[in-house]
Amino acid sequence: MEIPRRRLRRRMKNRGLLIFSLILAIAVVIVSCNRKNVYVNYRHVPMSGWDKTDTLVFAVSPLGAGSYREEIGVRVDRSYPFVSLSLVIEQAILPSGYVHRDTLNYKIVDEKGKFRGKGVSYFQQAFHLNTINLHDGDSLSITIKHNMKREMVMGVSDIGFSIDRE
Repeated sequence: MEIPRRRLRRRMKNRGLLIFSLILAIAVVIVSCNRKNVYVNYRHVPMSGWDKTDTLVFAVSPLGAGSYREEIGVRVDRSYPFVSLSLVIEQAILPSGYVHRDTLNYKIVDEKGKFRGKGVSYFQQAFHLNTINLHDGDSLSITIKHNMKREMVMGVSDIGFSIDRE
């Protein structure tokens, strides 16, 4: 009779551990969710080089009326040869047809020659782009291309676009 009780205790202990693990996993997922974030998308850029004529396109479906904060995400590796990255960003709000164009210069490397942002071999940074107001039914079309003096830029791995509800 002693052996079945040990098995029963072991099963109960394992079941309790499983239930605790599931509750912990669910709690982590709930806590890590960012309810303000409504759109995040990254486009891969060939590590062999981002040509000046290569345009990255982001299509954002209607988000609803409200104020939104836009950010540009940049991932580079240590082969990136410049201190900053210049981007041309064009946004079209549809169906109104309103178009806004920005040329922005983002600092990638600090004064001491260290890559800014988070990472070890790839470094990721997020830069504030704009705050926009959208109406019901408005969608966005965003195009991004580099505006560097060289035709081909090496070391950029991904460019992203994100939107947070204000």
